[in-house]
Amino acid sequence: MIDDRDTPAGDGLPAVQPRIARPRRTAGGRPVPDDALRIAAIDIGSNSIRQILADVSPDGTIQVVDEMKAMPRLGKGVDRSGALAVDSMADALSALARMATLARQMGADRIEAVATSAVRDAANGGAFLDRVREETGLRVRLLTGEEEARLSFRSALAHFELGAGRTVVMDIGGGSLELALAADGLLDRLESFPFGAIRATEQFLAELPRGGAKVEDALRQLRRAVRWAVRDRLPTKEWRGARVIGSGGTFTNLAGLVHARAGLQAARTRHGTVVTRPELTRALDHLATLTPEERAAVPGLNPARADIIVAGFAVAAEVMSVFEARELQVSGYGIREGLLLEAAAVTPTIADPGEARERSVRAFAERCHYEEPHAEQVRKLALQLFDQLGPKLGAQPGDREVLADAALLHDVGYHISHEKHHKHSYHLILHADLLGMTPAEQVAVANVARYHRGPTPRKKHDEFARLDRELRRRVVRLAALLRVADGLDRGHAGAVDHVGVRWAKGRCVLSPVPVAGAGSLRLELWGADRKSELLCEVLDADVELVAPDGATVHAGEVTGE
Repeated sequence: MIDDRDTPAGDGLPAVQPRIARPRRTAGGRPVPDDALRIAAIDIGSNSIRQILADVSPDGTIQVVDEMKAMPRLGKGVDRSGALAVDSMADALSALARMATLARQMGADRIEAVATSAVRDAANGGAFLDRVREETGLRVRLLTGEEEARLSFRSALAHFELGAGRTVVMDIGGGSLELALAADGLLDRLESFPFGAIRATEQFLAELPRGGAKVEDALRQLRRAVRWAVRDRLPTKEWRGARVIGSGGTFTNLAGLVHARAGLQAARTRHGTVVTRPELTRALDHLATLTPEERAAVPGLNPARADIIVAGFAVAAEVMSVFEARELQVSGYGIREGLLLEAAAVTPTIADPGEARERSVRAFAERCHYEEPHAEQVRKLALQLFDQLGPKLGAQPGDREVLADAALLHDVGYHISHEKHHKHSYHLILHADLLGMTPAEQVAVANVARYHRGPTPRKKHDEFARLDRELRRRVVRLAALLRVADGLDRGHAGAVDHVGVRWAKGRCVLSPVPVAGAGSLRLELWGADRKSELLCEVLDADVELVAPDGATVHAGEVTGE
């Protein structure tokens, strides 16, 4: 642990921390690849200063070692006074000294520090950076607005599938709004606008009472200013209906609010959260009626942003309106991750829809040393059941992908222990870094995998009970299919080639067909029959297993697995 009371050496410079050999493992216990660079990326923003320390491999894999954050609000009052405040600079210098110490003690190969809007716009910004260098040893690069937008886009390209269609990457900081426009993953335009959450609050919403006509009028003025500025500099008609990705604290707080309302507190990340335009508008309208103190108590929101969140939401809502976007996706990554990739000279691969998700899920399964033949067999059979029973179960868009991933990962809990491995699967999946899926989808995958065996989903299970009603229904219907598919490979022999489904006298009849030379399917039929209870429940019908010779199977007494 680092002592915050570091004192300067006698010559007025900070005490130089000895460089410590790089630990052989990350903070999470994972081995550090031999070809990875350990990089510290520091983003000196208008609202906060954030550091991420990570091992970056040549393929772009980022393994986070440590993180640190401070909120000196360098951008506060810059528009009014034209300069960074003395107190804010002092707080920032203390934070940067701690971050530099951490990076050196953790054996960083490189430290990349950048400053953005507040320092860029302040008359004393250059003098502040000189002090940073003198007191911490950090050489800070002052970014242009275009460079900010480029780093945000680089980060989005590495963490989303942008290979098809048009995309607008929107980054809202404390002092500025950055927009990056891309088509099929290829960058077209980069622009920066003076509409950060702090700046917009000070210019349009400062010292206004809660709610009422004055607040509504101020929000209209703010949104009008954003609208005309964006339309004046960007070909918005050409990007009408584009996919929108939101980066920065405004959006992670928006995701937190959505998660709290949907019972997704278990989600380990806010990255990938989908928020519709009406949802954003409702959140904005509601928060505008509250005082900052009341906003600080709203579940999912960071109390430290209570005074500037309304302006941030208003800017985001207007950008969505200008591009006529129906929804946005929240990025949990931003300038810092873009810096890491830039420093490691890594160019993110442009991924088509589904590619990043498939790669991410399989890489995670391999790290857990999964039994690939069994996992693939269960996935194949589960999807065959889904394709035939999905409409009857009320399947929704995205259900097939959730089931496919849950089937592939259902046994990863063996990586921890055979005993209660289904619960270990739940926790491992819930905390995995899986790209290409929303937090709600990741929670669904974890729960479906958890219920591939053992008791069926019930509200007495705390994690399941916290989910909203629709997500609980999704988990139940998909778990019902996964349980039967897993039973059809009870011996892990891959004996079933495919399974047919038909209806007879109100019963759902499942007819497994063996692969050539497989012989009897007695074990597989027994396994599927004894795990068909939940499918009976969701179909509201009896489920009958029929052997290749036409015999009906009855499991009889259920024994332990």
